[in-house]
Amino acid sequence: MKSIVVFCGSSEGNSPQYVDQAYQLGCTLAEQKITLVYGGARIGIMGAIAKGVLDVGGRAIGVIPEFLMKKEVFHPNLSQLIITQDMHERKMKMHALSDGILMLPGGYGTLEEFFEMLTWAQLGLHQYPIGILNTNGFYDALLKMMKHMVDEGFVKQLNFEMLLVDDTIDGLLHKMRSYEPIPVPKWITKEQT
Repeated sequence: MKSIVVFCGSSEGNSPQYVDQAYQLGCTLAEQKITLVYGGARIGIMGAIAKGVLDVGGRAIGVIPEFLMKKEVFHPNLSQLIITQDMHERKMKMHALSDGILMLPGGYGTLEEFFEMLTWAQLGLHQYPIGILNTNGFYDALLKMMKHMVDEGFVKQLNFEMLLVDDTIDGLLHKMRSYEPIPVPKWITKEQT
């Protein structure tokens, strides 16, 4: 993996662990020469991971839609800042710039972006490793719900197993590097999304 898109919150959350682990992930990505692709903000979990990358001299690319430039307080010191017209173009650009997908704690936007990428994998539009860094058990309830979807016949076990989950940075990055994609036929093209 040369670059990873990280979806995460523009808020810090209620536990300092969220910010600390995001910062450490940023440092680790930089040390391992993996480019960070993310939402472009200098606040919240987004700001923490970018700070970690930049503090170690790594490469951080922010992708932000024009209407969020002020709301999410864009990071002025990134390696590159790409401004898009809308959210859909933002996700397409993030996807094009990365070869791995990772989610940290966040809110609705984080989930929306992550699940679109996960859906694209299910539809055979990419075969990137897809990871969840489950800081402080943040995603335990979501993972339980996703397993319930499998049990109730709405998600195939094979698609559930595409998810790589760990509560440690090294453990998750190892799983992502070792990932062997499952063969999934393409249902549609990206242009049809």
